[in-house]
Amino acid sequence: MRLITILVATLGSLAAAADLGIEVTHPVDCERKTVNGDKVSMHYRGTLQADGSEFDSSYKRNSPLTFALGTGRVIKGWDQGLLDMCIGEKRTLTIPPEFGYGSRSMGPIPAGSTLIFETELVGIDGVKDEL
Repeated sequence: MRLITILVATLGSLAAAADLGIEVTHPVDCERKTVNGDKVSMHYRGTLQADGSEFDSSYKRNSPLTFALGTGRVIKGWDQGLLDMCIGEKRTLTIPPEFGYGSRSMGPIPAGSTLIFETELVGIDGVKDEL
């Protein structure tokens, strides 16, 4: 029985460690929100939670990233954290390694890093901005 209790506690703490943080920092009301398969354009700024250093920014390039949502083209934290967004909405995503790059290093991102992304949905292909 003690072993089962330890296993349950361990699994519970692992599940908690893998939680994706989604904070809506600029809400927008709309009829049409993002769904899997949408071709979206996102502005973003990525920093490391450990020290706050910036590792990438579409704002600095003045060029949003365009990709198909929910198709594995981006990290899992983005595929899940950018669902149900309205054009113009901004979110801060706190992405644990399990939803980011895991135990792999990726350029300036060390292995096992928790990532912070400030995101802004600029557009959904084929959807008119309601603002």
